[in-house]
Amino acid sequence: MAFAAFTAADVVVRTPRKKSPVALLLLLPGVLYLVLFFLAPLVSLFFTALQVPHLDGDIGQYDYGFNWANYTDVIRMYLPHILRSFGYAIIATVIALLFSYPLAYLIGVKARSRPMLQGLMLVLVIAPFFISFLLRTLAWKQILADESLIITSLKALSLLAPDAHFTGTPAAVIFGLAYNFIPFMTLPLYTSLERLDLRYLEAGSDLYANPFTVFRKITVPLSMPGIIAGTLLTFIPAAGDYVNASKDFLGAPDTQMIGNVIETNFLVLQNYPAAAALSIILMAVILIIVGVYVKRLGTEDLL
Repeated sequence: MAFAAFTAADVVVRTPRKKSPVALLLLLPGVLYLVLFFLAPLVSLFFTALQVPHLDGDIGQYDYGFNWANYTDVIRMYLPHILRSFGYAIIATVIALLFSYPLAYLIGVKARSRPMLQGLMLVLVIAPFFISFLLRTLAWKQILADESLIITSLKALSLLAPDAHFTGTPAAVIFGLAYNFIPFMTLPLYTSLERLDLRYLEAGSDLYANPFTVFRKITVPLSMPGIIAGTLLTFIPAAGDYVNASKDFLGAPDTQMIGNVIETNFLVLQNYPAAAALSIILMAVILIIVGVYVKRLGTEDLL
């Protein structure tokens, strides 16, 4: 057996490349932006949550301190609101997924051969973004009011009790959350399904798999990145939403979520430490839930 002889000239010595100062300068604006508008407010929020009441006892006057009891106090006072927020968000996310997946499948797979129809359906999905979030929610309050055509018709058909109300109930809040965040669920699902290689579906049919098996074994696993992205984009803002659960829109005092409590403490009661502590608790719980969710699904690269 012949062996090739290598000389020193054949060996290429690679020296580590120095980082270009131009690249660092290009990164500087983005780093400054994150420091000013993300890190600095987060640090300020953390220290605000530890403030103590001012000695004079004036409303809205606090001094910096290390009052860790603010966290235990807000948890004890507002635990039902915290649990309600995440419960509503989870249910709304599941409902949005059940409605959005068939819609995204229709646009991304079935309408792929008809670009005009596909484009029109995409426009209809993103059309709600052209209307204010508040206006859309307020419109549903009028549509689902006790004297509206829908509610009076359901009562006439004995599907609702004569004295029943829909607005101001948990069902109305969950409906509002699911409706408002359906586009956030549909678009990532569409992006994932639109890239789906249809030959995999044909191969499953050629191997005598029924349509449900093809969907369960091929379509759903290949669209999992879209499912994960859509559920995260829906669950995270839904957990902190305060518009739908407000008594001025679809909610009532007994349906308020953690976002409503933060708004009340900050704007009405001027209890800034409580509002800041609730905000940090909300962020921490969301990070834990998202981390566990992504970890269990084996897609750590999304973190």
